[in-house]
Amino acid sequence: MKRLSIRSLCLAAIIAALYAALTLGFQAISYGPVQFRVSEALTLLPAVLPEAVPGLAVGCLISNLFNPMGATVYDVVFGTLATLLSAILTRRIRGSIWLRALPPVVCNAVIIGLVLTYAYGVDLLWMNMLSVGAGQAVVCYALGVPLVRVLEKAARHTGWK
Repeated sequence: MKRLSIRSLCLAAIIAALYAALTLGFQAISYGPVQFRVSEALTLLPAVLPEAVPGLAVGCLISNLFNPMGATVYDVVFGTLATLLSAILTRRIRGSIWLRALPPVVCNAVIIGLVLTYAYGVDLLWMNMLSVGAGQAVVCYALGVPLVRVLEKAARHTGWK
């Protein structure tokens, strides 16, 4: 088993804090049936930083605990699960960043769509999945892909990583 370094732990904590700060800072668009979580752009970080996987899960957990609409067990458990699963899949998939951006879109569309429909009684499962997936796609492809590209370029030029 690989030992956890202080650097890795700190990086995961910074990512968790950044995710929570972005979600809560943009809370008006981060919660509800139509979501546009700017923080979900960070779900592509596992493509370049393995420490992002636990960091994203903890950040999402914190964000869902402080949901201004009222934290529920469904948000905390299934929202965190959706982000954790997306981060793991993004880390494991090989290929272009465009392909690696797909797991956060699909996982959130399906899991959060199901939560909205069955836990909160928001009608039309397909519409919930479509609205969550569309918001997720915009964030991941418009913000997440450029973020990862900038980080990859910085890593090449500075020898970081």
